[in-house]
Amino acid sequence: MIRSMTAFANSETVSNMITLNCELRSVNHRYYDVSIKLPERLKFAEDDIRNLLGKQIKRGKIECLISYKLQNNGTEDLLVNQAMLSRLLETTAKIEQQMHKPQSFTALDVLNFPGVQQEASTDNALLKQAITTLTEQAVQQIVTAREREGEQLGVLIKRRCLRMRDYVVEAQQRMPLVLELIVKRLRERVSAIINKPDNDRLEQEIVILTQKLDVDEELDRLDTHISEVLRVLNIDEPIGRRLDFLLQEMNRETNTLGAKSADIEMTRISIELKVLIEQMREQVQNIE
Repeated sequence: MIRSMTAFANSETVSNMITLNCELRSVNHRYYDVSIKLPERLKFAEDDIRNLLGKQIKRGKIECLISYKLQNNGTEDLLVNQAMLSRLLETTAKIEQQMHKPQSFTALDVLNFPGVQQEASTDNALLKQAITTLTEQAVQQIVTAREREGEQLGVLIKRRCLRMRDYVVEAQQRMPLVLELIVKRLRERVSAIINKPDNDRLEQEIVILTQKLDVDEELDRLDTHISEVLRVLNIDEPIGRRLDFLLQEMNRETNTLGAKSADIEMTRISIELKVLIEQMREQVQNIE
């Protein structure tokens, strides 16, 4: 199954009066690169999240953001860290004694100071299970999205491969005529230069030149690469790097085809092939 590297997923769940939210963002990258952002309270689950992502996603830059929000049903009192509150007020009083014009502050300002408010204790085992389930849901969403876009990319690549094959066939059919025209032009030029040409020597030079200009091998290899791309598109594993390598080889053969071209139609075919290869390379850069 072809997978794109670009996708987004969002999942939410409630566990033990805590609303958990997971966002996954995926973009193309040469390798597998994951970044996980968690509140301090949920840091204990980072390794499990990293392992879960690594099992399902093999390539791409992944950003995982998990946040939480306490639910307030109106039945629980706000918990205050009394020790922290006492130290804060004592320290504030000492500082104010040294100030010319102390600034007043409210009880709400004190509550907003880090560490003053306390959260109700929770069962980390249950919370960990909820985070795992939440992450699994988000991962399944993003994998489905990557597969859906990957399927579309596969259709486009196959379509261009078939167009390339048409150009390869056209070049193969035209090549005998190209070589015949080259031989004819050479004979005419030699006859125009000298009155008594050495026919044996001329035939040898013509054979050498036509061998240099023959692109049958390049066309055969190009057709083989096209077949391999079509085969790879149907295997069930990450294929992005393999496709990238095949396209490099296809580009190499097309460059040789263009360099050997001695005919305007063959030049046109090589240009069309390079355009299709470049279009596929842009699409392959986004495949896992």
